[in-house]
Amino acid sequence: MSFAKTGATPYYAVIFTSIRTQVDDGYAEMDRILCEAAEKQPGYLGAESARDGVGITVSYWRDLESIAAWKADATHLVAQKRGRANWYEEYVTRICKVERDYSFKSA
Repeated sequence: MSFAKTGATPYYAVIFTSIRTQVDDGYAEMDRILCEAAEKQPGYLGAESARDGVGITVSYWRDLESIAAWKADATHLVAQKRGRANWYEEYVTRICKVERDYSFKSA
């Protein structure tokens, strides 16, 4: 796994925190399709994800307009509907402006 290459600040982060149901019903395939579709969206900068009970996916975007366009994307709308009906017990989406970032990597 590598970190998203977001570039210069400011940019936006969409934090999707979720608790899954036990239902699979095509979840992994939809996740793959969504990742591929997001990568083609104008303004998409990358994403990072982890799951250990609670899932957290952070996607990074150039601006609020790019986030709104992704939320309205036809494939994403289908996934949202299926997620509420089958895949998630609960989720929270948070949108934040990233004003500053910094990193560390050992040699």
